[in-house]
Amino acid sequence: MKKSVLTRYRVMAYVTGVLLVLLTLGVFAKYVLDIKGADSFTSVVGIAHGWLYVVYLVFAFDLGSKAKWPVSRQLWVLLAGTVPTAAFFVERKVSHELAAQFAEPTPVAAKA
Repeated sequence: MKKSVLTRYRVMAYVTGVLLVLLTLGVFAKYVLDIKGADSFTSVVGIAHGWLYVVYLVFAFDLGSKAKWPVSRQLWVLLAGTVPTAAFFVERKVSHELAAQFAEPTPVAAKA
């Protein structure tokens, strides 16, 4: 597996996570605090998050299929972009687990 597969997943996880947090704050500002301008902010961020979440799904699915994850694990990672802040924690866990696959093999010294 190439490191670029993990890198593009990580980028999209952060982008999706940030947009979802912003969207959550916008919805809170719109409906709870009744702040003017929150309506247009929520619309713009919601559309951006929706489209970029689709890109996140493609990259996460690609990563999961190359890492040969079971379906339950795949769904867990795919749904992380729908829960505010979950994408950050899931990305961290996935990155640490897959880091070993990208580690350079260390040369073994020959015994004398």
